[in-house]
Amino acid sequence: MFRLQIVLLCGALYCGCLIAQQSSTPSQNSSSEPARRRASPDSGSIIDGGYQNNYFQFSYQLPFGWVDRTSDMRDDVETGKSKVLLAIFERPPAASGETINSAVVIAAESADSYPGLKTAADYFGPLTELTESKGFKVVNAPYEFLVDGRPMVRGDFSKERGKLEMQQASLVTLKKGYALSFTFLGGSQDEVNDLIANLRFAGGKQNPRKLEERK
Repeated sequence: MFRLQIVLLCGALYCGCLIAQQSSTPSQNSSSEPARRRASPDSGSIIDGGYQNNYFQFSYQLPFGWVDRTSDMRDDVETGKSKVLLAIFERPPAASGETINSAVVIAAESADSYPGLKTAADYFGPLTELTESKGFKVVNAPYEFLVDGRPMVRGDFSKERGKLEMQQASLVTLKKGYALSFTFLGGSQDEVNDLIANLRFAGGKQNPRKLEERK
């Protein structure tokens, strides 16, 4: 099983943190030496309500009024091979409310941390296992999903919280030697899809505001 450095789960996000699983031994992947020479990805920046990451060439438009907790979560989980790029919430994670506290978390992990990782779909093995162990259920097994014409792999999960139901979509792609993951949390599939529609890749086509819900 691949050694998961960061797992993005709804339960962790609502506590304002990520679940981190550290490897006790260094990776023996043969590509580790080139990875040490690889330029470290920049953290990106938020300007005029939009997040921009030039290293991975994508941007994300922040919903108006959302809370940026990137620095707090980055300090908690930074490992040298893992980096939280963006962590935003509809309201502060500790604040109570009668609705699901929607969130978006974007992270990058060195692919060399996962011996045998060849495709983005491979990332969902340990992710799904741990997600289910926390009481979530798989709504849609990993499938190809286009964002700005760029093929990614998407998996959908859900978990009941009293009378409410949390919806989570995790999107993953491999880029520049990293597993780039995007986790979207909301109270409905429509809300999650609207959050995904704010994601742009350089040179891509504009996302529709509504994406067809997978049945």
